[in-house]
Amino acid sequence: MPITTDFKLPASPQNLALSPGEGQSDALFVAFISGDDVNTKQPWCPDVRAALPHVKAAFSADGAPEAALWSVGQRDEWRQNTNPVRTKWNVHNIPTVVRYQRVDGKIQETGRLVEGEILNERKLSALIKGQ
Repeated sequence: MPITTDFKLPASPQNLALSPGEGQSDALFVAFISGDDVNTKQPWCPDVRAALPHVKAAFSADGAPEAALWSVGQRDEWRQNTNPVRTKWNVHNIPTVVRYQRVDGKIQETGRLVEGEILNERKLSALIKGQ
């Protein structure tokens, strides 16, 4: 399944549009990344620049689940303690890839990789497979 780059992040995880099913195939992955530097047109965060090719490859593979990229904004915006990604989504490091699923009728985080963990192909594969 292609990676969504025009994803609209709702106010909180509970507002994600997930199917009513509760299986692994009903998972939604959100990759929280930095915005692009206005001069280089590349993510301003070096960790995001390193991880993004791994994320794109993993979620572009045949049979991969749905994934969305969400920019946390520019450096100054990201560093604000009031940034909604920090306060509502509990993301404090970038890049972060989070798996959301419906569990007992409620949308919950069921897996997460942060920064360098994303570079580990085994860990990223296990996250995608729900292991």
